[in-house]
Amino acid sequence: MSTHRVFNYAIFVALALECIVLATATDSFLTTANLTNVIRQNAFTAILAAGMTFVILIAGIDLSVGSVVGLSGVFCADALARGHGLGPSLATGIMIGVLVGFFNGVVTTTMRIPSFVVTLATMLIVRGAAFKYTDARTITGLPASFEVLSTGAASAAMMIIVFVVSWIVLTRTPFGRHVYAIGGNEDAAWLSGVRVRRVTLAVYTICGATAALAGVLVASRLNAGYPRAGEYYELDAIAAVVVGGTSLFGGRGSIWGTLAGALFIGILNNGLNLYRVSPYDQMVVKGAVLLAAASLDRWRTG
Repeated sequence: MSTHRVFNYAIFVALALECIVLATATDSFLTTANLTNVIRQNAFTAILAAGMTFVILIAGIDLSVGSVVGLSGVFCADALARGHGLGPSLATGIMIGVLVGFFNGVVTTTMRIPSFVVTLATMLIVRGAAFKYTDARTITGLPASFEVLSTGAASAAMMIIVFVVSWIVLTRTPFGRHVYAIGGNEDAAWLSGVRVRRVTLAVYTICGATAALAGVLVASRLNAGYPRAGEYYELDAIAAVVVGGTSLFGGRGSIWGTLAGALFIGILNNGLNLYRVSPYDQMVVKGAVLLAAASLDRWRTG
């Protein structure tokens, strides 16, 4: 088995070992309540990471997704508070993310500004817009039916649907092959007839849409529109993608690796909480895991 193939399966082996260790070390890990809690807490990050996978596969980055979570949740909650139905309110929240993602794609492709700078600016603009729209207040008074979207079963179903659709798009469509081609070598992809700008625009739009979906689910869990929601979620999403084996240099990675990476980090957090490890030490551990994953990626790519 080649070294690259070993790396492709490493995250799944690590995830299995992590579960075995925690199941052996504590009786609390395999309880239904704990596992349901793990899914509820990490479905948002996993959905975010699915969209981020598309962006990182083309060697880009999107730092605005955490802010999109907040703004989409705010607009969805506001629509519900004003008496609009669940369907129109959800559509409003999702559309916000689509528009932000589209904007990121347009600026990145037309002005040729690095995606890091573009999405860093968007992150600040969108977060500021969330605070401005709500006057830094939480939107409450939402219908109880809205909370159903964030139950364990609903969150798991949404997460699975997102990953199945992403897998189909990336592995069974010409668009997916073009995404990998751009990440592998953008110039070569362009010379072979790939519409690089159009694909890049679509990728950032997809990332914005998944961020908006995560934002709606977060608002559902809080049953409120909270303008600070989603802070630092972009870091968790990037960490899940990198730990899952997708190369930061683009062109290599899998959507199922991203799901495994999100679950690995989520279960790691859960295990550390079960052992009452302080939040500060947890940050150190998560940072070390991310650094190790990035170092392996760098070593793999030479």
